[in-house]
Amino acid sequence: MKQEIKHIRNILKEYARLKRDIRAFSQVSSPVLSGMPNGGTRKNSVELKMVNHLDLSYKMKQVEDAIHAIKEPQYQFILVDYIIEKKHSVEEICTMWGVSRSKFNYMKNRALEEFAGRYK
Repeated sequence: MKQEIKHIRNILKEYARLKRDIRAFSQVSSPVLSGMPNGGTRKNSVELKMVNHLDLSYKMKQVEDAIHAIKEPQYQFILVDYIIEKKHSVEEICTMWGVSRSKFNYMKNRALEEFAGRYK
């Protein structure tokens, strides 16, 4: 069970990295493809970037769909605000929800399990 939870946390961390990469990629202006011969390396590079962009977008959509499929809003909050975006500490969330640290850890593990069930 611990290995699966660790794997899911890594998927969510990768999602956060992909999200940053997608933002950076979309801010780069599109290259202009001219009729000038350049040995084909520029065109292949652009095509490769586009394919990679689509692949990253698809992976992000899979994660987002799995999160949105979770019915419990607190689990979604844990996954997005605590694990992915790191907006809150454990102590802050425990105070907000009036729960103990062990209860929060239980909820976090349940959120990760719910995500794992929907992500596969």
